[in-house]
Amino acid sequence: MARRLELMGAPGSPYTRKMLALLRYRHIDYNIIWGGATGAPEGYPKPKVQLLPTFYFPDSDGDLEAVVDSTPIIRRLEREHGGRSVIPENEALRFLDLLIEDYADEWLTKAMFHFRWAFQADADHVAPLLIHWANPNLPDEQVTAMAAQFSTRQIDRLYVVGSNAVTAKTIEDSYVRLLGVLDRLIREQGFILGSRPSSCDFAFHGQLTQLTQVEPTSMALTNRYAQRVRAWVDRMEDLSGHADGHWLADDQLDSLRDLLSEIGRTYAPFLIANAQAVQSGADSVEAEIDGRKWQQPPFPYQAKCLLALREAYQGLSGEARDQIERLLAGTGCEALFVVA
Repeated sequence: MARRLELMGAPGSPYTRKMLALLRYRHIDYNIIWGGATGAPEGYPKPKVQLLPTFYFPDSDGDLEAVVDSTPIIRRLEREHGGRSVIPENEALRFLDLLIEDYADEWLTKAMFHFRWAFQADADHVAPLLIHWANPNLPDEQVTAMAAQFSTRQIDRLYVVGSNAVTAKTIEDSYVRLLGVLDRLIREQGFILGSRPSSCDFAFHGQLTQLTQVEPTSMALTNRYAQRVRAWVDRMEDLSGHADGHWLADDQLDSLRDLLSEIGRTYAPFLIANAQAVQSGADSVEAEIDGRKWQQPPFPYQAKCLLALREAYQGLSGEARDQIERLLAGTGCEALFVVA
């Protein structure tokens, strides 16, 4: 009998929620170990970088190895488990799925972190929850102390993701615009890339479980502007009974232009500026995003994200690249693939 897939995560981790929803949709048997702050069970390996979720895959010797990073894990699961794929077969659509998933994972998480910790009421709301999610058996006084300590640490780290007094409006406006874009896409086709979910849908779902269900300020914005999106997040939680639908046809890709324009308006200029800062060894990312100044420390990992997107772009066939170039023209995303 095949070993059930094991992973450790936490309900307050958007990437954990991303992967759990995906596993349910794909009918992959799994065991979830609720942990995070409490660490892996005794005897389990530790990943090189402590991130959630942590998957435990058997290595060539049959021993467990700890693996993190949801995007490559999704592709690994595609190779190792057949059926109900979340990766489109169409070359151009597969590239768009990767680009949009990257945006959800790396830009929308800025909104998640911002709304969670930039407002005191939100921070006071979530901090005890994070402790309870990790261990519901702790006494109240210990939860209070741990929540205060964790909250202080996270608030002090807001600058790392770019959340500050100057960038706050850029982040908040971007979230509200995204709600409108998603509302239309969901109404018209059900999911981002058609009537069946792709990996980018699960990436959005992960971040939105926090933004629409946990953080009071972003919850209020969601309820005000896009209740449909909130309902979609609830449905995405368990799509194990969803019948496979259809991917967008080539002549339907223009439905993605509003989303791609939002990516080009915010994430693309950040990715480019961040990569330049990492390459030059600068201490700060300096950019103009949505007409406002953006400043934050550079993220080496997100420089790797840009490199991966460019490699995927370069790997496109001539026909698929022409199709992508036509679609991206004028969205701002095309700047990602212009290498000086």
